Amino acid sequence: MAGLSAGMTRDEAYALMRAHNEDDFHIEHAETVEQTMRYFAREFDPDNEEFWGIVGLLHDLDWEEHADDPANHTVYAAELIREKGGSDELVRAIQSHNHDFNEALPAPELFMEKVLFASEELTGLIGAAVLMRPSKSVQDFTVKSLKKKFKDKRFAAGVNRDVVRRGAELCGWELEELFERTIAAMQSFAA
Repeated sequence: MAGLSAGMTRDEAYALMRAHNEDDFHIEHAETVEQTMRYFAREFDPDNEEFWGIVGLLHDLDWEEHADDPANHTVYAAELIREKGGSDELVRAIQSHNHDFNEALPAPELFMEKVLFASEELTGLIGAAVLMRPSKSVQDFTVKSLKKKFKDKRFAAGVNRDVVRRGAELCGWELEELFERTIAAMQSFAA
């Protein structure tokens, strides 16, 4: 894949994310998705790891301030990113993960966009499930445990299971493969 440019450094992206997010949960989610995307980039697109990471870091840039308007989630972010010199390809990648809620936004086309779409919600489910474990660690978390939590619609009810299923399809993976890969990604950087 050709070189992708975010139009900003990781430090600039982090400062932008912190300027619009104060809740520890949102900051941790941004960092988790960043590291998950970097993990996948190392396997599928190593030359663009920085871009994948910045996409993950900024994917929910506007969520904390505009959660009451989910259809326009990422529309507000586009303006903020462009003001700081962010590239059109960065905006497009971020907006693609909200296509299901706003069809005017671009659909995930690049493999990186499909990975973001597939893994973003799933990292939230895994994070919630890990907190319920005695170890509070993803290191001993299994696909079997994730399947159980995924089937229980009351558990982490805000996680859209249909988005996760569709994301796996977009990537050309079975749901179990997406589970395995995302757990492995999270294990790669968890303390």
